[in-house]
Formats: sequence, structure tokens, C-alpha cells
Amino acid sequence: MSPWLPAAPCTPEGCARHTGAARAPLPAALRLLAGCGLVLLGATCLPLVRLLGAGTRTRLTRRWARTVVRAFGVRVTVRSHAPGPVAGGELVVANHISWLDIPLIASVLPGRTVAKSEIRRWPVLGPLAALGGTLFIDRDRLRALPAAVRAVTDALRSGSRVVVFPEGSTWCGRGGGAFRPAVFQAAIDADATVRPVRIAYRTARHATGPAAGAVAFVGADPLAASLWRVVRAAGLTARLDVLAPIPASREAGRRALARGARAAVLGPGSPAGPLRPPWQATGRTGRPRPSTTEPVAGRRPPAPHGRPPAGTSPTPPYAVPHRPRTAPRGPAPGS
Repeated sequence: MSPWLPAAPCTPEGCARHTGAARAPLPAALRLLAGCGLVLLGATCLPLVRLLGAGTRTRLTRRWARTVVRAFGVRVTVRSHAPGPVAGGELVVANHISWLDIPLIASVLPGRTVAKSEIRRWPVLGPLAALGGTLFIDRDRLRALPAAVRAVTDALRSGSRVVVFPEGSTWCGRGGGAFRPAVFQAAIDADATVRPVRIAYRTARHATGPAAGAVAFVGADPLAASLWRVVRAAGLTARLDVLAPIPASREAGRRALARGARAAVLGPGSPAGPLRPPWQATGRTGRPRPSTTEPVAGRRPPAPHGRPPAGTSPTPPYAVPHRPRTAPRGPAPGS
């Protein structure tokens, strides 16, 4: 894995823990079967759905995605803080917490998702993802970045909606990473609109309090373990805030556009790392790992765990969702 890829300090042991009510194993297993069955049903029907008109296809996608989230036992609440659809291409940018983020956004703003190129080689799901218009990005090769930006630019120029998670990694929801500016260059080149979207997960016990740890899909957490944790957790609610659009021409460059979008999604004063969970004890095991956000000009950030920084030339990482390393080898500079 490339050392330039962004990484989050979140870990399954420190962040992905449920503190509320729990379902019994049998009802949880039924929800797991229902959710996975709906995903497979959608993948199977995708070739037929593509033959339908754009309006019908969009409505079916929204209903299917919302049903998938509900099948896994998560209620959905949507709040819109902005006017209706925008003209032309639209770049949807959101914070990234879980695998649930993708169907959650598709339930409101379905579009072409940016994904790592390895998914294209997956059996069954790879060809179906390509058929659904997924934009595959080779994240481990920095030389492929210009081609990736051009691919997103072409999609936006054609009037498509493109969904991307510019943090470049999943965070537990108690903090967030820097928005990587590379993908925002595509919005500038296409003169598209950037649509910030805020994602939050809560439990009935903490409706307005800390994030729901059961949903966090971070670090080396296996997908099977994350699926089971979600269906076992009772009272989960996903809240999606569709925020006001930002014209790409309004900001002076991709970095300013990325900072403006991050401020809208996470807040101007949000920490660049996770806050300590209420159950986490102080001391060695409770100390959060150093963040690997963009470096300050003229100064390189300290390496985690006292190791010397790796690399000397800041290079733009890919702005696509991925699962981070649990122990980053060095800083991940922004572009």
C-alpha cells in the first residue's frame, strides 16, 4: 500500500463499540440476511434497471438504497438546508464513517461513486459496479492522479452527479480528516457545483450526543464483524444533512474549495482527529494516535510513535474512500 495514502487514527478497539441496547442474535441474523439479500437483489436487477428512463431509474435507486439501510436496522432522517437540484454536473462530497454511507447517500442523491480500482476485479460485484457507472481510481499510483481527475471532470461535464469521500479514509464520526483537494480540481475544471453532505449516526440513548460507535468501519475491522455489530445494535439512526451548494467558481483554487466544503460538513472548528470516546480509559490504551492531516507550510508533522517521517516531497494523495492502515508509516501530505 502506498505510504502517500491518507490514514485515520481510528481503530475498531477504540472507536467501534456499541453502548446502547442490543438485539438478540436471532433477530439480528434475520436483519443481516435481509440486508445482504437486498444488496444482491439490487446487483442482479441492475442491468434491467439501466434500460429504464432516467427519472424512473433514479426513483427506484432511491427506494432500494433506503430499503437496504432500513433492512440493516438503521432508521434514516434527511434534512435539506438547500434549494432543489442544481443545473449541470454536481460533485457530492461527504464525511466518511461506514460502508452504510454509500447506500445512505444513494437514498437521497444517487450518482456515480468513485471507488478503488481493485473493486473492478472482484467477482460478480466488480462487473456490476462498472455497469452502474462507478469511476475506478488507481489509488496506489500517483502518476494516475491526473487521469483520475480527468475522468471525474468528464463525468461532471456530461451532467452526471459524482459522489466522493474526500477525507480519503473512514473516521469514527467523533472527528474528521482534511478534505483532499485533488478531486475538487475536477469540479473547477468542469465548472460544476459542489454539494456538501453531512453524515451522522446516533443511538436512541445518545440522540444528540456522541456518535454511534457500532456503525464505524475503521482500521483493520473485518467487514463481517462490522455487519454483525450493526445488526446487533438497536436504535440506530442515520442523519443526512444536505447542505447548500458551493459553486466551484466561487473559491480561489481547489484548496480553498476543499476547506470550504470541509467547514460546511464538519464545521470550521471541528477537530482533525477523533475525540476520546466516553468508555475509553486514560493511560496507554486510551491515548489517541497522532493525526496525519495536511502539513503546515514549511514544517513537517511529527511521525507517529516517534518514528522519523517518511518521504520529503509533498505529493497529492487520492481523494477516494478506502479503509486506512491502523498504524500509518508516515505523514500523508495534501496536494
